[in-house]
Amino acid sequence: MIRVLSPTGVYAAFQRSGISHVVAVSGLHIGFLAGLLTLLFGKRSYLSAVVGMLLMFFFAAVAGFTPSALRAAFMSSLLLLAPLAGRELDKPTTLSAALFFCLLPCPYAAASISLQLSFAAVAGIYLVSGDLAARWLSAIPKWDKPLGKLARKILVFLACNLAVTVGALLFTTPFAALYFGSVSLVGPLTNLLTLWAVSDSFLGGLTSALLGLVSAPAASLLAWLTAWPARWVLLVVQTIARFPFSAVSLLSGYWVFWFVFTYIILLLWLFGRKRIRHFIPVTALILTFCAALTVSLWPMFQGDLTITALDVGQGSSTLLYSKGHTVLVDCGGNSESDPGDIAADRLQALGSLHLDALVLTHYHADHACGVPELLSRIDVSLLILPDVTPEDSLRQEILRLAEEVGCEVRLIADDSRYHFGEAELSIFAPLGDGGANEEGLSLLCTANDFDALITGDMNDIVERRLVKYKSLPDIDLLFVGHHGSKNSTSEELLLAVTPEMAVISSGYNNYGHPAPEALERLGAAECDIYLTSQMGTITFTINGGTS
Repeated sequence: MIRVLSPTGVYAAFQRSGISHVVAVSGLHIGFLAGLLTLLFGKRSYLSAVVGMLLMFFFAAVAGFTPSALRAAFMSSLLLLAPLAGRELDKPTTLSAALFFCLLPCPYAAASISLQLSFAAVAGIYLVSGDLAARWLSAIPKWDKPLGKLARKILVFLACNLAVTVGALLFTTPFAALYFGSVSLVGPLTNLLTLWAVSDSFLGGLTSALLGLVSAPAASLLAWLTAWPARWVLLVVQTIARFPFSAVSLLSGYWVFWFVFTYIILLLWLFGRKRIRHFIPVTALILTFCAALTVSLWPMFQGDLTITALDVGQGSSTLLYSKGHTVLVDCGGNSESDPGDIAADRLQALGSLHLDALVLTHYHADHACGVPELLSRIDVSLLILPDVTPEDSLRQEILRLAEEVGCEVRLIADDSRYHFGEAELSIFAPLGDGGANEEGLSLLCTANDFDALITGDMNDIVERRLVKYKSLPDIDLLFVGHHGSKNSTSEELLLAVTPEMAVISSGYNNYGHPAPEALERLGAAECDIYLTSQMGTITFTINGGTS
């Protein structure tokens, strides 16, 4: 089933599938425009050159003169003018001239990620794509029969598109890995399946807009036809983005090693003096990928329980994993951090598109704003919520989404237990009143002799009630309440549960979290303190009661 994603979810899907460049106004679209003008006016036409240059720079202005749009406008203009001036096509010179004109008004633009990606893509196409296409085209047999000729045309089309895709990705992928910390593994496949539809959608949309100046009905008909290639792009992107390992994070050293090894193999294959058979690099890449995957996930699969505090900025999202079963406690954070995508990416990195249960401690955005995105990407079997404030708009929205995707809902008014793998969750019903923070759930996660306590955003008054009315053991790990607020993590709670470790999930905020008072109390309790704001995502693996 393909689910409707939010705008940010759609863009995240394009990123994971490796074609986010097609949803950004960039040089790609100016290239489409230049191709259309050449088709209409011819290659060696003064009219084509003049009209083309005017339209391309107007288009670049509408796009905000982004570096990629300027690069394409300069390069396309030089390519249009070169034949008229009797000059040979010199792509390296053209690329260098375009870079010069882009940097002339502002040399500091060299630090622009957009400019670096744009020029890296074109450089890769110039240096690699032609040779790759020639190599692959020479291997395609020539058939005389009509079906054979058709098959050859299809193979030629695929080979040329794949060569361009590989060339562009060869130089841009290292920049993407450096700046964004992840690499799409399905980019070539997605490009092959969608680039033809992207060009049709762009040119059809542009033609529809121009036709609308003459005939609105004709423009509406053309726009309706143009929408079908766009729908195909969305279908392919959303489908491929849901594949496990569609993209991998390079935060682990094992994946960094695999990435560097992959590039060494690719460079040897592309530029080595002695041609290497195709199956050798392919086999090497598959084997090293499996090795990186195994060693990075082995501790998690061997442990009785793995607890991961996801870095979602000023918010909270904690993933619990035990013997193939997963539970997520809260899914919120800064709107810029996309907490639903962060949690879904983590699950996909485990090779899973399923969540056994999602528990929300309370109805605040910093604990629940990522739920819509999470439900659009991941199959959630059970949603556990506090049975309070039925009029709350966020609660109503979450319940509506759960009904749409067929997720079972359990509203907690009394204490409950939930078993997953080798672990158990004790879910304590709300103990306070007066606000969402005080009316939230608290949870005790137990695996063998290891205990972790999650208190949501409850204040010190509700913490005292928790200590008084619930039988809490000495715990190993405390998820510090309310992101380290001075009014949470009371001395009474610390004396009752004596935690050895404490995690504070927080990011940039105006509340002073974590507060010095909370840190002092944790220090006095001799807790080892871990902060997501400084350490990023934090993982604890428990095996036999030890972590």
